[in-house]
Formats: sequence, structure tokens, C-alpha cells
Amino acid sequence: MNFKGRNIVSITDLSREEIEYILKVAKDMRPFHDGGKVSKSLEGKILATFFFEPSTRTRLSFETAMFRLGGNVIGFSDISATSVKKGETLADTIRMGDAYADAVVLRHPNEGSARLAAQFSTKPVINGGDGAGQHPTQTLLDLFTIQSEKGNIDGNHIALVGDLKYGRTVHSLAEALMHFDVKLTFVAPKQLQMPKEVVEHVRASGLELDVCDDLGKVADVADILYVTRIQKERFVDVEEYRKVANIFRVDMELLESTKDDLVIMHPLPRVDEIAPEVDKSQKAAYFRQANNGVLVRMALLQLVLTGVGL
Repeated sequence: MNFKGRNIVSITDLSREEIEYILKVAKDMRPFHDGGKVSKSLEGKILATFFFEPSTRTRLSFETAMFRLGGNVIGFSDISATSVKKGETLADTIRMGDAYADAVVLRHPNEGSARLAAQFSTKPVINGGDGAGQHPTQTLLDLFTIQSEKGNIDGNHIALVGDLKYGRTVHSLAEALMHFDVKLTFVAPKQLQMPKEVVEHVRASGLELDVCDDLGKVADVADILYVTRIQKERFVDVEEYRKVANIFRVDMELLESTKDDLVIMHPLPRVDEIAPEVDKSQKAAYFRQANNGVLVRMALLQLVLTGVGL
């Protein structure tokens, strides 16, 4: 299965077999991630990270992944120090990344920006999140986490909770889970429920799907709670944000009625939707999930730049 030179723009571009292969390669990266082995497989390769929006985990995990494999990184995380502030177009910025580096990771506020960028680059473009659209590498690390925590992706009841309208992580994850034998529940207030086209797509795939606005009715039967932040930055009207800002909260009281092997996930950053005391519970997998991002991004960089695993 050859990924060399391939763009990773949307999770919908990947088959189940391709997803499972990436997860296998990610698992094989563990010794190199943990320091037990050293790899120079990407020595001489350069990754350009172009981040037009703030990021902690995505940007730093890509950079860590590249360094772990012996490569180097250039890029920016603040457009005020770039020619974008002078009016440079995305196409021209990408052309520069194409000239200076062997692959480009792009985060941009506009949906569809990564696919547009791929049209102007002869090198692989990896989508690091485009507005409310897609976040395929987050989805792959989410799937890797589910597999690691539960032993399998198939057979789980997965509840996606919170901002499902604007949350690109849940859009991508819902699309990916249509390749697997799972039950899905979308838990959100009406104004932040999953877009109609995603709901229709999931139902057309044959998956069992429920849609509700009551976390309490789902928490005690779910195998996985995938909690998301209500994204203030996506709201035009601040008052509309305040109406829903604290509508769902995972705390120790809620956990009392949940399954013993419940897994709580979150793409981070969190605000108030998960109480800090939940961090001490074994059910809390979100920091392990974030750490898995390095493994998955090591696998992707290895595959798109060399075509083979380690």
C-alpha cells in the first residue's frame, strides 16, 4: 500500500484498509517514539508547518514526529510575522512551501483550504484542520486511541458530545466510523447538532444512529464519550454562545453511573466541559489520546515521504 507523495486532505479519501494500515504503522512507531530505538529514516527531509490558526497539539506533535524520524521543520504559527500580512495569497504561500520543503502541513480557518492548497503543491499536503471542515490526522489518532483503549474499533457504542455543528474533529470522526461496525449517538443542543448532511450520510451507511440533547441518557450506556469544546470562536453572536457554553459537563457525579470500562476522549483544548478531577480517573483517556498524535503523525510522515513503514 503506497502512500508516497499522497495528499492527506480528508478522511473520506481513505478506505478502511488504508486507515487500518496507517494505524498498524503508527503502532510500529512506539519504540521510536519512546526512545527505545532511533530512526534517521527522514534525515535530509524538511517539513513545512503553515499554521494560520492557533494550535498546540497538532503543530507540536507534527514537529516532534518529524524530529523523531531524523527530519527538520520550517514554518510559522503566527501570520503577523509573514507575508500573509502583506496580502500574499494562500496559493503563493503554498508555492513557497513547495519550493522549500518536502511536505506541507496546513491549518487554515477556511473550509476547503487544504484541498485548494494541494492544487498548488507538487509535494504532499497534509490537512492540519480547515475551519469547520476536516481534521483527518486528528481522526486517525482518535481511531488509534479507540483501538488502543478498547482493543478494537468495531463493536463500540460511541457518543459524540458537544459542538457537533462546528467541530471539525467530530465531522471527520463520524465519516471515518462509517467504515466500522459501531453504534453512534450524536449528543448536542439543537443549535449545535451535527449538520444534516452528516446525519443523512451516517444513516445511509447503515450504522445505528441516535440523535439527542441529553447527555445523562447516553453516558450510562456508552462505551466511549467523545467530548468536544463549545467553540466560542466559531460563533458570530456572543449571546448565542453564552446560551450553550456550559450545557454539558462531565464530572465525577456523572461517571458514577457509567460503565467500568468507559473511555472518555477529547480532542483538546478543553474549557469547562470536563471537570479537572476527572483527570485522575482511569476512564480519562484524553491525555493518552493527545500523546498518540505523535505516533500517528510519525506514521503519516514516514508513509507520504518514503512510501514504506519502519
